[in-house]
Amino acid sequence: MESTVAQKLDSLIKLQDIDSELDELTKVRGALPEEVEDLEDEITGYQTRITKIENEITEVEKGIEEKRAAIKNAEKLIAKYQEQQMNVRNNREYDAITKEIELQQLEIQISEKKIKEAYDSLEDKKVQIESTRELLNERDKDLSSKKSELDVIISESEEEEQKLMKIREKATKQIEDRLLKSYTKIRNNAKNGLAVVSVKRGACGGCFNVVPPQRQAEVREKKKLIVCEHCGRILADVQDVIVEEPDKKKRIRAKK
Repeated sequence: MESTVAQKLDSLIKLQDIDSELDELTKVRGALPEEVEDLEDEITGYQTRITKIENEITEVEKGIEEKRAAIKNAEKLIAKYQEQQMNVRNNREYDAITKEIELQQLEIQISEKKIKEAYDSLEDKKVQIESTRELLNERDKDLSSKKSELDVIISESEEEEQKLMKIREKATKQIEDRLLKSYTKIRNNAKNGLAVVSVKRGACGGCFNVVPPQRQAEVREKKKLIVCEHCGRILADVQDVIVEEPDKKKRIRAKK
């Protein structure tokens, strides 16, 4: 048997009440979950930076070894050319070999300069790693502290939260899938988590925009689902403002 609109609204109101209670439990945690997440992201960033610098250090050290090998090779060539100079037959051959020796000597000078620059770069990168590790250690301590604080808060409300989740699971089974999806979508888009509200003092209980009298009358009838034309929230009922009459004795005293 298909539920009436009134029954559907009652089910939605019940679900909204449960979700609002869960929201209150979440509020107790404050900004801690976001702070923990931010710290975890920051720590990941520092770890990535350290890995990147370590890879750069490896490349620089590899470059130093290559330059040292180039120097050794140049020195061998110089020794070879110097030996050849001893057996030249004319000045032209001597000058050509001398030029080759000078080129290799220049290669050694350039390589030595590159090695010095590489060592300077290594020192700079080691300083970067050290400072990043210090920051990483600080953030690790902060994260540990925040997580401990959050764990305490969660443990205090865990039992109540689990109980509410079980009740919520049963409540959702009373609502058709299409309607539940609409409810979830509205709730996710609402800053205060309210998807189902009442009309209070002639205004929507979610966005506080005025709900026209005709619209209010339709909400009262509960013959169809009515949504706020401003925020899209489901209007479940209309709460009338009860005006209390002043006490008769007070009115008499006022007249005197």
